[in-house]
Amino acid sequence: MDYLSKDIRAFIEENFLFGGSAEDISDDGSLIAEGILDSAGVLELVAFLEGTYGIQVADSELLPTNLDSINRIAHYVVRKQACLQAARVA
Repeated sequence: MDYLSKDIRAFIEENFLFGGSAEDISDDGSLIAEGILDSAGVLELVAFLEGTYGIQVADSELLPTNLDSINRIAHYVVRKQACLQAARVA
């Protein structure tokens, strides 16, 4: 899952920090509370996740428990990919 965290961190740095470094963000730090992501940023993040990892994010899954920190996002992607893999096997 380290590769996911690195990819997500790089995306956040490139698209939301504008000259800042994502290395200063803890893996469990709230991206929303820290003012890094707003509602438009969440939608941009979702587009990145869907396009990069081949998952579909349902409106009901647009929750801080899934998308509010680097670790939460990485775990969410792993869960979604596992569901996709299980569906392909079934």
